[in-house]
Amino acid sequence: MDAIRILLADDHAVLRAGLTALLDARPDMEVVGEAADGSELLPLAEETTPDVILLDLTMPRLGGLETVLRDLPKYSYLVLSSCFTESPTRPLHRLHFPPN
Repeated sequence: MDAIRILLADDHAVLRAGLTALLDARPDMEVVGEAADGSELLPLAEETTPDVILLDLTMPRLGGLETVLRDLPKYSYLVLSSCFTESPTRPLHRLHFPPN
């Protein structure tokens, strides 16, 4: 079975490094790239064609929500958030991602 190709996007380099170390330690997962925000993520996603994009909801320049809304059907997303309320993530709840 091929490894799941993961692209990470988070504005905290330490978190990206930790996630990369954890995910790359698994034989069934491969981190194919890292980005500090959505504006770095979009061209990197085109280059690396990940299976999943793991991204932070709030990042500078272009955040996770804006990134997902821009490229909605192209990729599968797992969104990270440190928000303790539902309101910042509410727009994501209304999105429908059709099966691949």
